[in-house]
Amino acid sequence: MLNDISKDAESRMAKAVEAFRNETKKLRTGRAHPSLLEHIKIDYYGNSTPLSQVANVAISDSRTLSITPWEKNMVQPIEKAIMNADLGLNPRTAGTVIHVPLPPLTEERRKDLVRALKGEAENGRVAVRNIRRDANSDFKELLKAKEVGEDDAHNAEEKMQKLTDHYVAEIDKLSAEKEQELMHD
Repeated sequence: MLNDISKDAESRMAKAVEAFRNETKKLRTGRAHPSLLEHIKIDYYGNSTPLSQVANVAISDSRTLSITPWEKNMVQPIEKAIMNADLGLNPRTAGTVIHVPLPPLTEERRKDLVRALKGEAENGRVAVRNIRRDANSDFKELLKAKEVGEDDAHNAEEKMQKLTDHYVAEIDKLSAEKEQELMHD
């Protein structure tokens, strides 16, 4: 029973770290990368569809992405979705190919991105700690119901703390790497 709670908590912590990793992908560095546009959804015949399912996104050079829609009539909706995504990008169309130049990051913008990154990292750490709190309260419930012994519950809480420390450290490491990337590109 304690193992089930621990395994569930560990899987939820791993998902919290993965969610943080996905959030950091949205923070733009100076380099062009298709993942910058990964979360953009296009209105495709009435359905909200990921950009990658209606077009090919490629890197044309270190500061430019090129998007080639699979259907000519998708050029306008893709352009519109990129402009509405609030990424500070201005797509330019050349026939059926959309070029998305990435403006160089100013020092001020870099600092804003680092602030946003730190906020996301804190949200990730809080999520991991909340999972620990939930698991520990489950352990206490089992102890109160006399379904487990005091030593078992205490050992389970210690393991949960080690898991928490591991996942918080992983978030800190990802955050530090992304901050380095943002400040030195």
